[in-house]
Amino acid sequence: MKKIKKTYRYALWSALYSTSISVVIALLSYFLLINLLGIGAVIVFGIVMFVISFFIIQYRAEYFIYQRVKKLYENISILDVNDLERKNVTTDVEALTNSVQKYVEERSEEIAVLTQRDSFRRDFLGNVAHELKTPLFTVQGYILTLIEGAAEDEEIRTKYLNRANKGVERLTSIIKDLDMIAKLETEGMKMNIEAFNILELIQNVFDLFEMKAKKRNITLMFDKLYDFPHFVKGDVERIEQVLINLVVNSIKYGKVGGVTKISIESYNPNKFIIKIIDDGEGIKQEHISRLFERFYRVDQSRSREQGGSGLGLSIVKHIIEAHHETILLKSDYGRGSEFSFTLEKAI
Repeated sequence: MKKIKKTYRYALWSALYSTSISVVIALLSYFLLINLLGIGAVIVFGIVMFVISFFIIQYRAEYFIYQRVKKLYENISILDVNDLERKNVTTDVEALTNSVQKYVEERSEEIAVLTQRDSFRRDFLGNVAHELKTPLFTVQGYILTLIEGAAEDEEIRTKYLNRANKGVERLTSIIKDLDMIAKLETEGMKMNIEAFNILELIQNVFDLFEMKAKKRNITLMFDKLYDFPHFVKGDVERIEQVLINLVVNSIKYGKVGGVTKISIESYNPNKFIIKIIDDGEGIKQEHISRLFERFYRVDQSRSREQGGSGLGLSIVKHIIEAHHETILLKSDYGRGSEFSFTLEKAI
């Protein structure tokens, strides 16, 4: 009741004033009608005038305010006049103000998100251009040198061709990783979910990178002897890619002569958690929140010396999230890092 009185106060008082004046005019102008029909005619006339005046004034007030608000919507770029509904405009200025304020806040949030996405898009395009430019210029430089006469020297020719090939391999790696991320983000890559032994898959990855680890005298091992297989559900190829990226990272940034351990523990009754632990240099806290961003590098110079596309951890995150699982990171700077992810148990 309080809301109704507040909303229509303007129209009610206007109608009351209008009716009072009308009644006075009726008393003065239709004295003869009063004598013929009595005081009841004046009362009926007053009620009719009140009702008619109320609706006319209320309609005109709402229309007046609607036109003014519509003009504001047209003049303010953040507001869309098509979102303004005639029925939502009343003479309750406070309610109208709250409604417009709420709308402005919602649009502001949308604009903030769009601005952030646009900034991310610009950064991403800049990073892609930078990552592609370096190997492209390298390959171009070696080829031009060979064309200009260095190809006559067999030793130089072989050396330059090998270096150019490395540049092409890096370009191929970047493009393949970008293609994978694009497919994961657009849900174009379907997951082939099946049950498999995660211990066997980890051992295959260890065997694959045994020589790479030996070059830095890093030992790849399980945290303990597992007597029984641990079966999980997932896309074998994609989870293998996750393990490859994490193990390769642990080799690149691990301590020379150090150890990379992988453990499989029960996360909850339905999931395992797979942990990849190294004793390398670790990661400072200010970098952890951005580590899974595309092309984000903690140490630009060293990362490029180590090679890679700069997309490995981003791919890891996308694959794990495509499985509707969780990836976690703990790091103690100067002492090592622990990457971990969950997988559903195959019960």
